[in-house]
Amino acid sequence: MTVPEPGTTAVPPPGCPAHTAGGGVPPTAAHGGTLPGGLPVGVPLTPLYGSAVADDPHGLYARLRAQYGPVAPIELEPGVESWLVLGYPELLELTRNEALFSKDSRRWRVPAEGRLAADSRLQPMTSWRPTLLNLDGAEHQRLRAAVADTLARVDHRQLRETTEAAADALIDSWGPDGTADLVAQYARRLPLLVFTQLLGLPDEAGAHLIRLISHIADSGPESVRANQEFQTLLVDLVRQRRTTPGADLTSWLLAHPAALTDEEAVHHLVVLMIAGNETTICWTGNTLRLLLTDRRFRATLTGGRLTVADALEEVLWRDPPTQNFPGRWATSDTVLGGQFIARGDMLVLGLAAANADPAAQGPVAHGHASIGHASIGGNRAHLAWGAGKHVCPAQHPARIIVETAVETLLHRLPDLQLAVPPHELAWRPSPWSRALISLPVLYSAFTPPRPPAPERPSAWTPPQVPQTPQTPGTALRAASRAASGTALRAASGTASGTEEPSPSSWTPSDATSTARTPGSAEPARRSWWNSLAGWWSGR
Repeated sequence: MTVPEPGTTAVPPPGCPAHTAGGGVPPTAAHGGTLPGGLPVGVPLTPLYGSAVADDPHGLYARLRAQYGPVAPIELEPGVESWLVLGYPELLELTRNEALFSKDSRRWRVPAEGRLAADSRLQPMTSWRPTLLNLDGAEHQRLRAAVADTLARVDHRQLRETTEAAADALIDSWGPDGTADLVAQYARRLPLLVFTQLLGLPDEAGAHLIRLISHIADSGPESVRANQEFQTLLVDLVRQRRTTPGADLTSWLLAHPAALTDEEAVHHLVVLMIAGNETTICWTGNTLRLLLTDRRFRATLTGGRLTVADALEEVLWRDPPTQNFPGRWATSDTVLGGQFIARGDMLVLGLAAANADPAAQGPVAHGHASIGHASIGGNRAHLAWGAGKHVCPAQHPARIIVETAVETLLHRLPDLQLAVPPHELAWRPSPWSRALISLPVLYSAFTPPRPPAPERPSAWTPPQVPQTPQTPGTALRAASRAASGTALRAASGTASGTEEPSPSSWTPSDATSTARTPGSAEPARRSWWNSLAGWWSGR
C-alpha cells in the first residue's frame, strides 16, 4: 500500500478493474471510499494483532472476506498497513508468481519511507536475512537445497524413538496427582528436547530457548531483545561445530556442498528453530485440543471412528500452526483479487483464511458446510505449509514429532479429559501463530514405565530385615509400592536438584513411599487401558 505525497495523485496500472477508464480514482463498492495507490480512504484498517486475531480469527477472516473480497487491507501495528490474502486461488497465485511477488523484504515501502520503528515488534518476522525465506531465484534454490538435504539425513525411525523417549520422560515427571497442562508441561517442552539433540545444543539450553522463541513468534514487547540473544547463542554453536563437527543438523548444514557462510548457517538455524519448533508446538497443542473436545474422534453416529492422523490433517485445515505468514512484496504495480496492489506493498499469506475459502470448501468438505464438521480423511490440499517454491521443507520431520507426541500421550494416559470447559481455553494474541495459552487436563490411569534395575556398588550388601510370613498378595503389593516409590523419588530428585541417599543408608518404607494411583499396579486393568489407547489412536 502507498500513501500519496501531498499534492500528488497515485496512478493506477493500466486496465485496473478497481478504477474507471477515465483515469480518475472513483469510489468503489468494496471499500466505500477511494483507493489512492491501494490504500482505502476513510475506512479504518482492521488490526491483525491483539485480541481480535486471538479470540475469533475465523470470524475476523469471514468479515474481511465479506467486506473486501479475497484480498483485504489490514494493519499489522499502528501506522503499518499491509494486505491479507484470504482467497485460496489468490494465495496460490501469490506464492507461485515469484517475478511479481518477491520474498525479498528489502522491497517493502514502509521501512524505506522511515515508517517502521527500529524497535518495532515486526522486525524479527519481517527483517531481511540471507536465508531461503528471503531470497528468490538461484540463491533461494541453493539455500533450500542445503536445508532440504540436511533434513533428509535425519533418520525417521531414530527421530520417532527420540521423540517417544522425550515424551515418556516428560509424562513421568508429572507424578500421579492426575493433573497437567499439556501446553506448558508437554507441547512447549517436547520439541525443544528433540531439537536440541538434532542441532547439537546442550539439553539445559531448552528452557531458555522456549522463552526466546515464544517472544519472537508472538511479536511481543521482548521480541527484538529475544531475537538478538537467540542469534548470539547460535553464533557460538556454529563456531563450535566448524572446529568440532558431530552427527547433528548444524554440522551437516556446514558440510553441505552449498558452502554456507557462518552468517548464512546461523540464520538458517534461526529459521529451523523458530519455524520448526513453533510449528510443532502449536500443531501438537491444537491436535490435543481437537481430540479432547470433538466427539467425532471417539465414535461417529454411524459407528465409525477417526484417528490421530485424521486429527492432524483437520488441524492443518482448520487451525494450522501458522495462521498467517509474512510475506510477499510487490515488485511492480499490479492487481490481485480485485485490489490495486502498489509496488512495495506487503502481502501477508492468510493460510487459515485461504483454507476456509468457499472456493476450497467443495472438494474438501464433501458437501458439508464447514471443514470443521467434515471428515477430510487424507486430503492434504490445505495451504498450512505454504505453496510454490517456498513450501516448507521440514513438514515430514514435523509430522513424525507431532504424531509420536500425540500417540505416546494417549497411550500413556488414555483417559485424558479437559479440566475446564472448552470455551474457557484461551489463545495467544499472535498475528502469526495459532497457539493455546494452556490446555489443563485431568487423568487417572497414570502408569509409570518399569524402572531399570539400580546399579549397586560391589561392596554393597542388602540390609538384614526381619523376615515375616507374607501372603502372595501382600508380597506383590509391597514390591509394587517399593518400585513405584523408587521411580517417583528419582524423578522428583532430578527435577528439584536434590540427591538420592546412598543404597546402604536408605530403606524404603510404607510411611514415606509415594503411593500410586489406586489400581495402577493391577495387570488386568493396565491391559484394558492399553487396549483403549490402541483404539483411540487408530491402531
